[in-house]
Amino acid sequence: MQKNEMLVAAIENGTVIDHIPSEKTYQVAQLLKLSELETPVTIGYNFRSKKLGTKGIIKVENKWFTDEEISRLSVVAPNIVLNIIKNFEVIEKKTVTTPDEIRGIVKCNNPKCITNNEPMPTHFHVQDGILSCHYCEKEQDINKVELV
Repeated sequence: MQKNEMLVAAIENGTVIDHIPSEKTYQVAQLLKLSELETPVTIGYNFRSKKLGTKGIIKVENKWFTDEEISRLSVVAPNIVLNIIKNFEVIEKKTVTTPDEIRGIVKCNNPKCITNNEPMPTHFHVQDGILSCHYCEKEQDINKVELV
């Protein structure tokens, strides 16, 4: 074996989510609702990374995520890379892009906002890393949000 051997087994088909900041690994798993899947999921964190110092990796067998699911990740980990795997080969790499609107993922930080007082999903408009609540217009930095 090489000294640089893989710490997590390769998957035949599915998605590998890489370059997750270690402290965000479980938030990514939560946002993608990985606990509800019936396919094998491998979650690893605190792996050495030249770019991040340490990183998390999530491997999901036989699952390919929609663009909507992927865009949700931009809230917690905007620089992750998704590797699409078929027959043990990476056939495509996708980077996360922040959508123009985010719904039902982030909590509004205005305690008087209707979304914090009525049973309704949040809705934000996104511009230059600033989330603006659709209902109360309160703004917040995308890097300092609280998930719903």
